[in-house]
Amino acid sequence: MLEEALSAPAAVARQLAADQNAYVALGEALRASPPTSLLTVARGSSDHAAHYMAYLMMARLGRLVTSLPMSLITLYQSKIECKGLVSLAFSQSGQSPDLVAPTKFFSAGGARTVAFVNAEGSPLAAAAQHVFGLHAGPEQSVAATKSYIAQLVAGARVVAAWQGDEDLSAALQTLPQALEKAAALRWDVAVEALKEADKLFVIGRGTGLAIAMEAALKFKETCGIQAEAFSGAEVKHGPMALVEEGYPLLVFAPRGPAQAGLIALSEEMRGRGARVLLAAPAGTPGAELELACTGNEDLDPIAAVQSFYPMVEALARARGLNPDQPRHLAKVTKTH
Repeated sequence: MLEEALSAPAAVARQLAADQNAYVALGEALRASPPTSLLTVARGSSDHAAHYMAYLMMARLGRLVTSLPMSLITLYQSKIECKGLVSLAFSQSGQSPDLVAPTKFFSAGGARTVAFVNAEGSPLAAAAQHVFGLHAGPEQSVAATKSYIAQLVAGARVVAAWQGDEDLSAALQTLPQALEKAAALRWDVAVEALKEADKLFVIGRGTGLAIAMEAALKFKETCGIQAEAFSGAEVKHGPMALVEEGYPLLVFAPRGPAQAGLIALSEEMRGRGARVLLAAPAGTPGAELELACTGNEDLDPIAAVQSFYPMVEALARARGLNPDQPRHLAKVTKTH
């Protein structure tokens, strides 16, 4: 897991060097014939990556994006309207039937279907009209790391191409260097703070919520911690009732409109006695975990998860677990 997490910057560099014309063509097609609806199709870490892309599309392009409950197609046989639809599927292996079936359905119904997949010869790739390889290389780790980061980058590339945003495109090209810096940051304080934890809130908001969701999943997968992800706003409703003396919270507060509120929330939770681990750029008051900055604040969450992965791998080992062999999990999960 650690080896693959640390290889993510090189994987991102490979991806950024490939398929540039294909991304430009997709962006031009979306501008020329704007979709009437957009769906993401994904599970697990891939769904978190899709969530990040969806947020960028809604924030930057004003287009509502829905995460498809795949059972609508696979179990309930729903006849979803395909006219004007763009479906965007994310997967490392491209093998799960509940991703392949909706993509086939949408393609047959006249929708535009796109797949972002590491295994380009997979059933999902065969079902989609437009296929973008992640170029992450063979993934050996059960807990996905480099493929998740590659999916985040692919989603950002789609948004940059659709929007025609040269600044975002330029920032993407410098991302591998920012990820190298992020991977070198030490989050040892989090390992020490969480090695005895049995529960945890992971907090993010805006573009950072997808990172909080992924982090919570990795805490479950590799460390056996019952971790839940919430937005900085949602946690102040019902979940706050659980916060007591010593309750651990990991708060991701990268640059952007959500940062001030997340920093304020961290201070409020400390006032309630919580053990708050605030991840934020260097110099941020109260931050114990440093976040690297990228060439565009919308890409900062990608650097955040790059710093997180080595920490959670080390935390699993500190808890006496093997992050390379998570309990009850397999590399490919096939659901229907």
